[in-house]
Amino acid sequence: MTSDESKFGNIYIQPSSNRELQFQPMASAIPGDEETPLVADNSSPQAAKTTAHTWDIHILSLAFLLVFLAFGAAQNLQSTLNTEEDLGTTSLGILYLSFTFFSVVASLVVRVLGSKNALLLGTTGYVFYVAANLKPNWYTLVPASVYLGFCASIIWVGEGTYLTSAARSHSTDNNLHEGAVIGDFNGEFWAVYALHQFIGNLITFALLSDDQQGGSTKGTTLLFIVFLFIMTFGAILMCFLRKRGVNSKGEQELSGADAGASASLKSLSKSLANALSDIKMLLIIPLIAYSGLQQAFVWAEFTKYVVTPAIGISGVGSSMAAYGAFDGICSLLAGRLTSGLSSVTKIVFVGVFAQAVVLILLLLDFSISSGLLGTLYILFLAGLLGIGDGVLMTQLNALIGILFKHDTEGAFAQLKIWQCATIAIVFFFAPLISFKSVVVIMLAFLCVSFCIFLWLALKVGNTSSPSTSHRI
Repeated sequence: MTSDESKFGNIYIQPSSNRELQFQPMASAIPGDEETPLVADNSSPQAAKTTAHTWDIHILSLAFLLVFLAFGAAQNLQSTLNTEEDLGTTSLGILYLSFTFFSVVASLVVRVLGSKNALLLGTTGYVFYVAANLKPNWYTLVPASVYLGFCASIIWVGEGTYLTSAARSHSTDNNLHEGAVIGDFNGEFWAVYALHQFIGNLITFALLSDDQQGGSTKGTTLLFIVFLFIMTFGAILMCFLRKRGVNSKGEQELSGADAGASASLKSLSKSLANALSDIKMLLIIPLIAYSGLQQAFVWAEFTKYVVTPAIGISGVGSSMAAYGAFDGICSLLAGRLTSGLSSVTKIVFVGVFAQAVVLILLLLDFSISSGLLGTLYILFLAGLLGIGDGVLMTQLNALIGILFKHDTEGAFAQLKIWQCATIAIVFFFAPLISFKSVVVIMLAFLCVSFCIFLWLALKVGNTSSPSTSHRI
């Protein structure tokens, strides 16, 4: 037995340059000793814990899918369904303004409640908002939007914290590369989450396909009742998540286990100040802001000024289903390919290019008005937008998990603050300017934010080690 080997019974474990240990059966070191079959003991505490980490991500992903397929479809319909006095668009603006405000204190709330409890409380806001659409007016949608802003802030900070904590625990327990595990877990989550656009909008298309004008109270009422039942199952599923706070070595996780000392306004202020004084965060913020801008553009402007005039309100469901399908596929692929800052930069370039193509086509007023080809063209544009969103969401979340280990909650709070601020700006100010002006602003913002992101990649790229290119 060499100095590089350790012995456990009849099994020698040889350290490997790869990210998983290689087990090799060896001849018995004791005469007469029978060889032990190499059968995995899934009943061991270590195996159970390893399985639990991945199952938590499966549950988290499915629960978010069920909750957000209802909310996402309802959100897509606001600008075309609740048009009286711009109620739908205004309610979304209020929602994301509230989201921005409460994101400032979201990390504190998550530390006090714990990430699991924050997820459970967060789902209630989405249920109330969809329920308010059963009787949409200023007295139902506006209060529901304000409350949802609070719930959305804690559910997303809770999600980022919970997923990153699970990824770190999984990498520690299995001696895997942390950055790649974070990328894989984010890829799975965002791929499943992105399906909410596909499934939710297919349901919308099925129930509203005979309602070309979008004014049938019967059709929309049935739609929102179905959504409420689906969301209830998603909320129940979140109850099965394990609470997180301590890793496999008994050390405290960054997910908020110390809700006493760190959960204070002083610590919160310091956390936000530190994040804004970090050059890495400052260089990521423009791309974060663009990610929110492009989402609001799809929800409000693209569906209203591109999809509806071309293929009708029922086409909103089919186009957003295509958007969600490509979003999900690219989220999964981008997550699996993520291993470090170098890979993130290359993947982000693909997403930026896809969205730039759409914006240029819209700016040039290129369109196809003939029947099937016209519909396919709209679906093509929606698919490219979905590719861009899938790339940006997976890579930004993975990048934050990799670069900001010292303050996960604060970093994810910054992500949501800047995303929601730009979303709120679009919903409030986009109706005041022309569609083409919005496209020009987006294209300029995209170019500037990507150039700043490249500066970040050059600035901290030398910290990436060659081993980060290994995959699980």
